[in-house]
Amino acid sequence: MSSAALARLLDFGTTLSFDSLLIARHGRIVLDAYYGRRAADLPHVMNSATKAVIGTLAAIAYKDGLLDRLNHPALEFFSDRSVALDLPGGRSIADFDDKRKAITVQSLLDMTSGIDWTEQSKRLETFIEMERSPDWIKFILDRPMSATPGDIFNYNSGNSHLVSAIITKLTGMSALDYAKARLFGPLGIGASSWRHDPQGITTGGNGLSMLPRDMAKIGYLYLRNGEWKDKRLLPPDWINRISHATVNTNSSGEPDMRYSNFFWALPNKHVYMAVGYHCQLIMIFPELDIVAVTTARDFCSLSKLADYISSAVKSEGALPSDPAGADLLANKIREISSRRRYDDPVPQSQEMVRHPNG
Repeated sequence: MSSAALARLLDFGTTLSFDSLLIARHGRIVLDAYYGRRAADLPHVMNSATKAVIGTLAAIAYKDGLLDRLNHPALEFFSDRSVALDLPGGRSIADFDDKRKAITVQSLLDMTSGIDWTEQSKRLETFIEMERSPDWIKFILDRPMSATPGDIFNYNSGNSHLVSAIITKLTGMSALDYAKARLFGPLGIGASSWRHDPQGITTGGNGLSMLPRDMAKIGYLYLRNGEWKDKRLLPPDWINRISHATVNTNSSGEPDMRYSNFFWALPNKHVYMAVGYHCQLIMIFPELDIVAVTTARDFCSLSKLADYISSAVKSEGALPSDPAGADLLANKIREISSRRRYDDPVPQSQEMVRHPNG
């Protein structure tokens, strides 16, 4: 990868209030830069990129046989719950209408559950209502249906929170504890903080904090088709579905954007990614053998960032020595890392989810 092109990429990050930018190619870290004096030392809130980790845990449960099939009806995991809907005293899950019964784990993973929900661009009403409710699972299950499951993409953090609860049902552990045992542990990911709802269920839509290098390990697991140190952690068909995502997100800002298994994909850019509010990204470029990670405090164009990264690749082999380019990159890294932009590089305020259309 061109040192001069990487230096330009760092400048691009400056305009978007990046906190970090990490790029690994062919299994080696090419760039590991931090915008500020303390940014390398503290985990960063991943916002909605958390969903990709929840999805990864579901994939592990599926591979291990705990989840029998991805088209398992989701409501069967909540047969012990009652819901209010419009009936006095509530009614059981068994009384739900056919549309609601047709929600599967896969339709949750693809954001096609059909649950009525508003959480796109600047309209976050339902997400905010869920976070303020005393019982998030009950709140989600109480929502009316607005579409037939599997038909229409509608971004919904309630979907991923239900998947977190399903993981707990399957494993007897919180998603955080299951991650420590089956994902973070094998990948060598250290202590990570993760929020939970009032009932102690690990938040499925947001709330995970992680070091950029640990985020890159998640991406590298996908880049290596679900294998880590010659041990398979994820089923190949899970990753194939993501890398060939077909669920149309109907995004006016990114019309080619597709979705599957809590990952976003830009097929025309040959990249798929975990995406969080304010450009928290894990980007996987299978054809270029690249994982890129950004943490930031502002929105960014996913297409433009993908182009910047792809254009920095100049050869499959080693490039000729470029002392001037190497000096330019080294000076740029020193410049951005010496700035005192923030007292605390990790956003601690209540985070929101934002659709890339916004």
